[in-house]
Amino acid sequence: MNHPLLAIPQSSRKPLFWALFIFTIVVMYCLNLVGEPLITASAPYGIVSFELAGSVDRAQEILDSWDETAQMHAAFSLGFDYLYMVLYSTTIALACIWGAALLQNHGWSGAWLGLMLAWGQWLAAIFDGTENLALSLILFGGPAAPWPQVAQVAAIIKFGIIFFGLIFSFFSLIVRFWKR
Repeated sequence: MNHPLLAIPQSSRKPLFWALFIFTIVVMYCLNLVGEPLITASAPYGIVSFELAGSVDRAQEILDSWDETAQMHAAFSLGFDYLYMVLYSTTIALACIWGAALLQNHGWSGAWLGLMLAWGQWLAAIFDGTENLALSLILFGGPAAPWPQVAQVAAIIKFGIIFFGLIFSFFSLIVRFWKR
């Protein structure tokens, strides 16, 4: 199995990963700042509560808990998230590629999983984009079926893929330190 990030020379992967990682953290921090007004009693996790609303009634409840300024923050957050998608998905994908190489160097037969998960991170970004489109339709047009459900399913799949990519990457790090 091949992946476009494998074209990056081995010597360049580490500095590129750290640059992407830092930029991802900075953008995540900015998204958290922008998202602070979205945290309400009805949306205790801010935009994530909106992503996982799952029903027209729940989405309406969340929208009702946000004033006009909060809704502008939500709109900005949804747009800015497209930059974040590229960053986090590529950062985690590169970590999975790096992890797969580490495992392969130590003779582990499951290294192929890292390549699958690297592709999966870009799939997660596609699900994230789908989720954001559904949330934008709700935010600007009002909650209507099937958009809250579409956003919820896309968010769950996105979070799952990201979770497994991170677990694989951390597992690879543990193997690296354990083998030293």
